[in-house]
Amino acid sequence: MREVAFIKQNKEKWLEFEQAIFGKAKKNPDELASLYIHLVNDLSYSQTYYPKSKTVVYLNHLASLTYQKIYKTKREESNRLVYFFKTEVPLIIYENRRYVLYAFLLFFVFTAIGVISAANDGAFVRLILGDEYVNMTLENIEKGNPVAVYKSGSNWGSAVGITANNLYVGIRCFVYGIFAGIGTLMMLLFNCIMLGAFQYFFYEQGVFWESVRGIWIHGAMEIFAIVIEAAAGFILGASILFPKTYSRLASFKIGFKNGLKILLSTMPFTFAAGMLEGFVTRYSPDMPRVLNVFIILFTLSVISFYFLIYPFLVHKKLNKNHVSTL
Repeated sequence: MREVAFIKQNKEKWLEFEQAIFGKAKKNPDELASLYIHLVNDLSYSQTYYPKSKTVVYLNHLASLTYQKIYKTKREESNRLVYFFKTEVPLIIYENRRYVLYAFLLFFVFTAIGVISAANDGAFVRLILGDEYVNMTLENIEKGNPVAVYKSGSNWGSAVGITANNLYVGIRCFVYGIFAGIGTLMMLLFNCIMLGAFQYFFYEQGVFWESVRGIWIHGAMEIFAIVIEAAAGFILGASILFPKTYSRLASFKIGFKNGLKILLSTMPFTFAAGMLEGFVTRYSPDMPRVLNVFIILFTLSVISFYFLIYPFLVHKKLNKNHVSTL
């Protein structure tokens, strides 16, 4: 069967699915499960005969959403918070993995711009970081403690203040996506150029590894979370620019809801980064080097696994459940 005929034959059924999923037509669980089986059959057919078609993407998206709607109320998933982090967010991340990829590509490009700019313009670091910060850090380097700035203030005061600031940055990265993603792009650009210039400054002063040992104890999760929050902003922007088969308003609602859930999922990591910065980073110069490295690699591994690997594992499990319902 030609793809056009396949779509024409099943269009009404798929529209019925959309109405059931987004609350326009109420279906009891048995009716929804019955429709779901038909949808999985259509998905399997399209994967076989039209593997590179947008129809496959569309049907897979519908199947995932329907699966969530049917199974999220199962007894073993009665804890809404557990379900949110264990299943819901990973599936959203998987569905929008291209935006996560875009965010990381832009992160590396923009950070490189910061490094290159700092390397080729002696005044660039002061322009980005400010004279006061640069002068203070130069004094700390002369005293033999490049990251002494993290010792200022109390443990709890630093942790709370830093966490609040990072949450503010993350929320802006997401919310600014409403400007067709341009606002999020500018937020990511500014923060990445600052990061690149910041790290080059320490490299230029000959204390790069000393700075890495301290700063990235909290920075691994802090920076990673900002990139994911930027991805959430891009999802929001894309929902406005590319509504697909939905009305622009319906697409915006979906994009906002999915992006917000991703933003919320980064907050535990942002809190953890704030606690590390307030209570651990300040002691980094006195730590054994192996402990510095372990904390950095461990925190980076945890957040990387959750946002980059775990969504694929959840999706794989979901596909097995698709097959088991046939």
